[in-house]
Amino acid sequence: MTKLQKETIYDIAQKAGASASTVSAALNGTWKKRRIAKVTAERIIAIAQEQGYSANLQARALRTSRSGLVALLIPEYNRFFSNIAQTFSAEVRARNQCPVIISTARDPEEERRTVSDLTAWNIDAIFFVGSVAPEDLSRHCTAAQVPHVFVDQPCAIAPSVVTDSRTGAHILTREIIASMRARDVPIGASPRDTIYFVGGDRLLPSTRNRVEGFSEALYAHLGRLDPDQIIAQTYDLDAATASISALYTRLGGLPRGLFINSDSVFEGALRFLATLPEAELTSCSFGVFDYEPYGQLLRFPVHMMRQRHKMLVHRAFALLDEASPPVIEMVQPELYPAPLR
Repeated sequence: MTKLQKETIYDIAQKAGASASTVSAALNGTWKKRRIAKVTAERIIAIAQEQGYSANLQARALRTSRSGLVALLIPEYNRFFSNIAQTFSAEVRARNQCPVIISTARDPEEERRTVSDLTAWNIDAIFFVGSVAPEDLSRHCTAAQVPHVFVDQPCAIAPSVVTDSRTGAHILTREIIASMRARDVPIGASPRDTIYFVGGDRLLPSTRNRVEGFSEALYAHLGRLDPDQIIAQTYDLDAATASISALYTRLGGLPRGLFINSDSVFEGALRFLATLPEAELTSCSFGVFDYEPYGQLLRFPVHMMRQRHKMLVHRAFALLDEASPPVIEMVQPELYPAPLR
């Protein structure tokens, strides 16, 4: 074979000691469905890479009705969604397919337009993360016969894998309460001596579940909850800055406890918190439903509830591989208590 000739599937098959159909399944990511051993698929992929083999995706799409493209739709590029995208991309490439990652900015019309475009391009599968209108998107995919799965947002008519936000919020709220009690705060004695929930969109199940977990933990401790303690209209950074500033003005200072719903809301809150003296910051017990490594470097301790992005993505692929019926699978988050100071 001269250098001008490209390696073919048959060349790879000969080098791997496998059939052309086995090589094809390994290279197009369908080896699991064909019950081909993982070690065999990995050997074939390694040989193909060593030989500089690259599939003609357009030809594959015409021949097999498979484009080799797998899409991920995310609301925005914050740390949590970026971590999901990174894990997703690695898994897709391990299956010898090409990842396509698109942000739809929590806009339902943008989601619908994007799905229409992707199905027109014969996309192999779509992973939806934090979708605004999951049932509408699922119906569109089903009509186009596109396999799909939902992550971080349950769908009633398609397989979904989500963080157990209700349990996580309950645990995080209890941790905030414990921190306040350790500082002898008379919890509930005044509007400042309590915990406020800030951020998120109550139209989304994840926020609703976190509000429920937060409320349950407070009811268990105090037996009451003032509706003013929950400030949840949006995940927008500027809105988070304004919410914390307005709460500070209304109370005449920081409350003794803050439950901050997501890393993007935390980033917005920090813009205002950075203007306050350290003594005032350390008088408040902070909890964030998300994980930010820089949280351990702040001037004040922060409890964090880490969503397990790798497990969410791996379980989503498993549900898709199994052609799972509609199901909602829960993944437990992990508490990262504030470091002792």
